[in-house]
Amino acid sequence: MDTMDYGVYIHIPFCRKKCGYCDFPSVAGHEADMEAYTDALCKEIASKGEALSARGKAATVYIGGGTPTALPVRLLARVIQAAESFLPLAEDCEFTVEANPGTVTLETMTMLSTLGVNRVSIGAQSFDDATLKRIGRIHTAQDIRDAVRWARAALIVNVSVDLMYGLPGQTMDDLKWSVGSSMDLAVNHISVYGLTVEDGTPFAREKENGTLGLPSDETEEEMYDYLAETLPKFGFRRYEISNYARHDFVCRHNLAYWQDRPYFGFGAAAHSYHDGQRTANTKDVGAYINAVKNGESPAHTEETVTREKHIEEFCFLALRTAEGVDRKKFAETFGCEVESLYEKSIGDLTAKKFLEETPTHFRLTPLGMKFGNQAFAAFLL
Repeated sequence: MDTMDYGVYIHIPFCRKKCGYCDFPSVAGHEADMEAYTDALCKEIASKGEALSARGKAATVYIGGGTPTALPVRLLARVIQAAESFLPLAEDCEFTVEANPGTVTLETMTMLSTLGVNRVSIGAQSFDDATLKRIGRIHTAQDIRDAVRWARAALIVNVSVDLMYGLPGQTMDDLKWSVGSSMDLAVNHISVYGLTVEDGTPFAREKENGTLGLPSDETEEEMYDYLAETLPKFGFRRYEISNYARHDFVCRHNLAYWQDRPYFGFGAAAHSYHDGQRTANTKDVGAYINAVKNGESPAHTEETVTREKHIEEFCFLALRTAEGVDRKKFAETFGCEVESLYEKSIGDLTAKKFLEETPTHFRLTPLGMKFGNQAFAAFLL
C-alpha cells in the first residue's frame, strides 16, 4: 500500500437549477433529500478516516458538485467539519469549495473561512448577463463580483473563477469583457473551458433543432487563441491545458489527478483511484443514502487498471500539464524508458511541432495543446 500523498474529493449533487450544457451527476429541486444526504455523507467520511490514516495525510480536499453552496450553510458546515474531524489532513492541506455566485452570501464565505477552507472556485462562466441567462445560470455578473469580494472579506486569498467560451450567442467582445472583469477582481486562478455539447442535455436538443446559435468555428478558434495569448500577459501562467494561475496559486488538487496520484471520493457519483483500482459510488442520490444508512458500501469497482491502460493514462494526463511527461518518473513507475514504447509517436508529434523535448521531460507545444486530442490519441497503445 502506497503512503504517497493523496487527494480527497467530496461530491454534493444538488443544484438550484440545471444549466443548459450540464451533464454532470447533479439534481435540481431535491431540497427534501439534503438533510439525509448530509447525514449519509458524514457517515461515509467517518467510516473511512481510520483506513486513510494508514496511508499518510490528505494533501488536498475538494468539495465539488453540483453546487456545494446550494446546501444550506449549516449542512455544508457539517460536511466540512466531518472532513476535518475524521480525515487525516496535512498541515498545509489545500481545501477547496466550489461556489455558484447565485448561492453565496458574506455569511457563507465567513463560515467557509472560519472552518479552514482556504480556496474557493467560483463558477462565473461569463460576465455578460445576457449570456448567463442564455446558458441557464441563476446568477448575474454582479453576483460574481460580490462573491469574490465576500471571499476576500472573509480572508480567503486563493480565489479561482471558471470562464467558458464558444457559448451560444457569445462574441469576442463578450469574452474580452469577461477576461477584463476577472482581472479587475484580481483573482489568482482562472479555468477556461470551451463548450462541448453533451448528449442528452438541453443544448444537444437545441443543436438538433438548429436553434442553439453557436459561434462559428473561426470565432471559437479566435477565442481560444485570445485566451492563450492574453492571460499570460496578465501574469497567469498556463500550467495545464485549461488552467492558468498567478504565482504559485496552481490548483494542487487537480494537479494530483494529472500527476497520477491516488484520490478517494465521497458522496454519490464520487470516484476513487488507488492501488490500481478505480471505483465509483452509485450516482442515484436515494440509493446512495440507503446504502450508507444500511452500512453497505455505495461503491462498485469500475475497473482494475491494467499496466497498458496505466501507461496510456500516465502519458496523456501528464501531457495536459505544461511540464509534460517526466521521463524519470515514467521509468520508475513502469520499469522501462518511455521511448521504448512511444518512439514513433514522439517522433511523429515532434515533426508536426506538437511536441518538444527537454532533457528531463517531453511536453506539448502551444500548438500541441491546441490540438490536444490528436496528440493524446498518439499515446494509445
